[in-house]
Amino acid sequence: MGLTKSEIFSEEQNQLAQLLKAMAHPARIAILQQLMKSETCICGELVDELGLAQATISQHLKELKNAGLIQGTIEGVSVCYCINPETWKMLEKETSNFFANFQATKNCC
Repeated sequence: MGLTKSEIFSEEQNQLAQLLKAMAHPARIAILQQLMKSETCICGELVDELGLAQATISQHLKELKNAGLIQGTIEGVSVCYCINPETWKMLEKETSNFFANFQATKNCC
């Protein structure tokens, strides 16, 4: 059996791509910004804050949670979400390393 496309890349490359893909939607960026701004878990306030339908927000939260960018806890009948600090630190480190590797040259294109 042949290699899948992801197998030819490093674990770090695959992980960074997965996290950035999960963030690659304006609603998800808005959700993450709202979670960072609140500095606490958010249970149901995202619908009021973002003006999107509950089903839409739920789908975006699911994608962010599956990628590990956020974590959720059940409180009564609702799920409360917050930034996953471990994944967030790793994302910060990996993107910093990624961007730091660029060396601008004057004779390029």
